[in-house]
Amino acid sequence: FLSVTEDLVRRCAEHNNCEIFSLEEISLHQQEIEKLEYLDKWCRDLKILYLQNNLIPKIENVSRLKKLEYLNVALNNIERIENLEGCEELKKLDLTANFIGELSSIESLKHNIHLKELFLAGNPCTEFEGYRQFVVATLHQLKYLDSKEIERSERIKALQDYPEVKQKIREQEQVYLLKRAREKEEAQRRMQERKDKKQKQMESKLGFDSPDSPQEKENHQAEGDGEQETCKTVEDDEDRRFWEEPTPYTPESRLETHRYIEEKRRAKDNTRESKKSEKPPWTLITAEGKVLNVNVPKLHFSLKDDEENNQFILELAVYRYLDTSLLDVDVQPTYIRVLVKGKPFQFVLPEEVKPDSSSAKRSQTTGHLVVTMPKAKEIILAKQKVSASIKRSDCNTLQKNARRSGKVEKLEVDPSKYSFPDVTKIIQEKERTGQGPIKLQPEKITEVKK
Repeated sequence: FLSVTEDLVRRCAEHNNCEIFSLEEISLHQQEIEKLEYLDKWCRDLKILYLQNNLIPKIENVSRLKKLEYLNVALNNIERIENLEGCEELKKLDLTANFIGELSSIESLKHNIHLKELFLAGNPCTEFEGYRQFVVATLHQLKYLDSKEIERSERIKALQDYPEVKQKIREQEQVYLLKRAREKEEAQRRMQERKDKKQKQMESKLGFDSPDSPQEKENHQAEGDGEQETCKTVEDDEDRRFWEEPTPYTPESRLETHRYIEEKRRAKDNTRESKKSEKPPWTLITAEGKVLNVNVPKLHFSLKDDEENNQFILELAVYRYLDTSLLDVDVQPTYIRVLVKGKPFQFVLPEEVKPDSSSAKRSQTTGHLVVTMPKAKEIILAKQKVSASIKRSDCNTLQKNARRSGKVEKLEVDPSKYSFPDVTKIIQEKERTGQGPIKLQPEKITEVKK
């Protein structure tokens, strides 16, 4: 059965920032709750509590709610009024459309001295002769019963006839309780019949679905489709029979209907899930080992051949706000595969690449996935070649000179277009300036060489 959970209470307490200890009002209607519990421990300050349209069979675990002023448990399976003595501030109680037949149970409300409004319309007890007189005479504090004001003259008359009315109510209660006992037995019998029938169906289904050999399975394949159609027709007939069959309006029948709807919903969900799981996987590589181009997510893409850096750049237009954790990139020497939310994008590359040196990044402006894949075959371009006629020593000298001057020197392919100065001679000429012929000053020359 479904009961009140902390998660449910917190979700329904959004107006109180999901805090439940200081909660004063909460609405738990239409939550299929079958047991009322925990609220008197978690929400001690509750003043208004809505529990209508659930499957609650009994009022319980609310006696500690000392500040509770309004309790709405309409459209439930409650059969008697009880366990409300502790709700000292209770002013309004709504029990509309329940199954209260034990009218004398309203005597427990005498302790709720602040109770002004009571709603019992739609309960079996309202059909009793003398119902209103009995309630009016029993609960002196009431001002309204079933939205109708209680006049002073009505209360005086009800008190005068109270002994006779009380006797009539007791007799009608006994008749009703005997009837309820028979209804419970009938509901138990019907439930057992349904269980037995379901068990037989399961056994027959298992017997049909487990052939002795694969050969038998093949033989029964054509029959299987027809059997499925027959099963569907039978299920439709059962469904129609269930809804058309007349049943008494009791807590058991209401609960049975709820269970039946829940079963159907689960079966539908299971069928949907099985259909999803039966979906064939995408073919990315054929049985012969041929890699296919696949674009299941239907994304725009572009592949750029960056010859200058000897690499391929793939730009995949993934969704801008898609979380990167939902992308899985796998670069292979001959192809690249990207899983976008589990859907594969696969592209065969025109040339082999280095998977280990590849990198994947997200664009900060567009959010696109940019994968850089260096080519496996390295190519030395013409721009990077140096003419063989240029000596290595000359190149080194040129580089040193370039560093000193702070200017960038460019190498030309044709050596005739550029002349390289002899740096050593320039330095010697500077040292010799104004010193006369070399023959007359051998010592100076030695120092320069040194």
